[in-house]
Amino acid sequence: MIEVENLTKYYGNIRAIENVTFRVEKGEVVGFLGPNGSGKTTTMRILTCFMPASSGRATVAGYDVFTQSLDVRRHIGYMPESVPLYTEMKVTSYLKYVSKIRKIPRTQRNSRIDAVLESCGLTHMRNRIIGQLSKGYRQRVGLAQALIHNPDVLILDEPTIGLDPKQIVEIRELIKELGKEHTILLSTHILPEASMICGRIIVINNGSIAGSVTLSDGRITSVQSSEGEMTTLGESEELYVEAKAPAEDFSAAVAKIPNVIDVQTAGESADNHPRVYIDYELNTDIREELSNLIINNGWELLEMRPVEITLEEVFLRLTTE
Repeated sequence: MIEVENLTKYYGNIRAIENVTFRVEKGEVVGFLGPNGSGKTTTMRILTCFMPASSGRATVAGYDVFTQSLDVRRHIGYMPESVPLYTEMKVTSYLKYVSKIRKIPRTQRNSRIDAVLESCGLTHMRNRIIGQLSKGYRQRVGLAQALIHNPDVLILDEPTIGLDPKQIVEIRELIKELGKEHTILLSTHILPEASMICGRIIVINNGSIAGSVTLSDGRITSVQSSEGEMTTLGESEELYVEAKAPAEDFSAAVAKIPNVIDVQTAGESADNHPRVYIDYELNTDIREELSNLIINNGWELLEMRPVEITLEEVFLRLTTE
């Protein structure tokens, strides 16, 4: 649904983005993450036909962003970071105004307005003045205007910025529901939100794509750097263990436990206790055998916990030069 190839944008002599390349397939919910000033918003504005690129190409729903901009606009719904709402208007009046701009046939306007009000949880707010709504409900109105023409693609720029925790949860759940019917490209800098909403995340840094992350049920399954190096996760499990035991004897004994793949030393604590990372087969559990091993040898278990790579760790790795 979205194809971007070697997209580059200069503001005078200042490079905003360079050779940005990625794809978003139909039905995907993809996060677009990066530090402040990394080029997220510039890329979004180019894809939504708000500004031209200096070079490169981009298509949305099969239409060229630069030569078929009107067709692109018909197939996308865009929610910018600051939604330009008319705060003196009622919610329904504003959506009627947007539906006229979107050239929705008069006979279909009321049904579309009712549909997006229900989808965005705004039915009970339909006659409220927009300026009197909370920030969370104004964000919902912003989503409603992006959905009014039932677009194939939704492009959302920082949809939860400035919201309180309760409002963030509400908007997050709303976006997850919308993802069942729309292809979504979501820009955000809130990493936990991205991991809970998106199936894939594209990371941009200093105007270039740094890599991508694939997730399943919020857990990272693979990481690919811009150089093409792929790290596949989820093929094994890992435990971190610290014990009061002789370091060499402990590591050697743990390595003999069935289903253990590898034992890596993580150094010793201030009290000279061995600390190790134990890699073992997926869908197995070595904790009982490990505990028995420690007890039978007269050692003492100080800490044992599962190890999972976090999105924060991956993000820092991809954006740290």
